[in-house]
Amino acid sequence: MQPTAILAATDTHRVEHVSKLARRFGVKPGMTVSQAIGLCTSLVLLEADPVYYDLQFTKAIQRLSRVSPVIEPVELGRVFIGVDGLERLYGNPEKQIAAIREHLFNTRVHHPAVPLLSRHPTIPHVRLGYARGKFVAWVAARSAAPAGHVLVTEEERAEFLKRQSIATLPLEVETCRKLWLLGIKTLGELARLPEQALVSQFGAEGRMALQLARGELSEPVVGQPAPRPIMTRISFPAPLADAAMLDHAIRILIRRALRHPRRIGWRVQAVRVHAELEQGASWMVEAKLKDPAADIESIAAPLGAKLSAAPPKGAVEQLQLEFTAFVRGTAELQLFARDASSSARAGRKRALRWAAREIKTRLRRSMLYHVIEVNPDSRIPERRYALVDFGM
Repeated sequence: MQPTAILAATDTHRVEHVSKLARRFGVKPGMTVSQAIGLCTSLVLLEADPVYYDLQFTKAIQRLSRVSPVIEPVELGRVFIGVDGLERLYGNPEKQIAAIREHLFNTRVHHPAVPLLSRHPTIPHVRLGYARGKFVAWVAARSAAPAGHVLVTEEERAEFLKRQSIATLPLEVETCRKLWLLGIKTLGELARLPEQALVSQFGAEGRMALQLARGELSEPVVGQPAPRPIMTRISFPAPLADAAMLDHAIRILIRRALRHPRRIGWRVQAVRVHAELEQGASWMVEAKLKDPAADIESIAAPLGAKLSAAPPKGAVEQLQLEFTAFVRGTAELQLFARDASSSARAGRKRALRWAAREIKTRLRRSMLYHVIEVNPDSRIPERRYALVDFGM
């Protein structure tokens, strides 16, 4: 067995994933290749294959959907499974975990009530967490050993969270750094802080962090109702290496996908582009739109930025674009935003309303107002106009 590292898909001068043996030599994710080899001269470097990873993850989700109809993929390698009602099919949580593992690795389940976990004692890298709420389940999975699982009961919930690092919280990097500088390193230390102090310093993010640390916030698993992902593909007679032509091809695929019947009434929230390169290599970029859109420019812009930052390391033989997540179209965007500029104005208005609510949360009173006409002909100036809370 040799120390191994996988190069980053977007920067082949850095390592992104490191084996346990390589870590013993001091190699860490994010290091440059020269730094990693300097620490471990026998390090084996492997190129990333994002298309293969995505395909395997898609297959895993399909297998998990046979256990529960409520599946919520969050990112590559992380997925939440709704377990409400599974006790009637499989039994207690331990047996549910066993069934999940059996379906995940596509082996035959002989009887739902028989624990099957022991049949796969050496499956690497898969960590399972079982708890009420997505956050606690995610932290439990992070705490599990490779091929193992951690089950957190309601009675153990508070004690389990108390020991965890604040790095497990879904916070901005700067927020986490400030908490660390304040000497707050565990969820137990964070849970003892007064709520108003955190809200005044960090706003809604501070309140959310405190609720998670105390175990008060239990987000349910949300399945993906519809539509199914929309996919378009194009093959090139001769391998394509020109970045401008590749960007043009992506726009053609976006136009095709937007015309798909399943897209009607939905705005695109996430998009992914796969490319098959010469000599069997692959390339992939994906983007999650801050403001879901239904026009070519809004979808192509983030993909174009990622294409410029990390172009394919070779000529492209086949290009595939996929809309992977959607948001229902609203009256504001679908009926009245008839062009990209109106959609952008609607997005800016939503951003302003969010900022106004954040200010009100931190200061406990509104600071932004609309000035509206009430009685412009009045002789009394105070009656001519009124102030209305901007957030209303």
